[in-house]
Amino acid sequence: MMRALLIIFLFGTTMAFCQEKPIKIVTQELPNRLAFYAVNENEQDLDVMLKIKGTNFRQSSARPRLIRVPATSKVHMKTVVLIRGKRPSYTYDLVVNDSLSRRALKKEYKPVKINPKKQIVVYIPENCQSCDSLIVPLTNGKYLFKMHELGERPEIKDQLNRSFANRILLDSLETPIVNLGGKLFTKIENYDQLLSELKKE
Repeated sequence: MMRALLIIFLFGTTMAFCQEKPIKIVTQELPNRLAFYAVNENEQDLDVMLKIKGTNFRQSSARPRLIRVPATSKVHMKTVVLIRGKRPSYTYDLVVNDSLSRRALKKEYKPVKINPKKQIVVYIPENCQSCDSLIVPLTNGKYLFKMHELGERPEIKDQLNRSFANRILLDSLETPIVNLGGKLFTKIENYDQLLSELKKE
């Protein structure tokens, strides 16, 4: 397999505090080429510069530039041309800057899903009237989450009944049950309310 050594230089005095996760570099093999992508799983935009060194491939001689990698996104950084019949060997240096530059190159990007600070699990009662107002934006949003239809999962329904100590009747609920980091909510009806609860410590 191809070998890669990651060396990260952090720029900006607040970088160590603001950036929760390092930028990940992932590769995609193409016919006679190898594409490099930066994946930003943070909730802030970052400027990233990728410098690749090695053998058995060719790359543009243009000077590397800072490229804007928006929050929760994946951006193509560079593609190298492989030498036929030889396995590439490379290392790369990664410059990550949270002080955004007006000169940073802005490229097309693809959104990526990230884990929220609190795990999100949504349970859908059989008579849920407002579930779409939460599930649709969650599905289209940036956070990973799990969802269970209680009508199809009687074992989970039994567990929830025990958790609520029969204080509520699940069959009568018209709102989703949301588990945020182990805490159950029955009054979260839309995405904005969910985001508000996620921000609370």
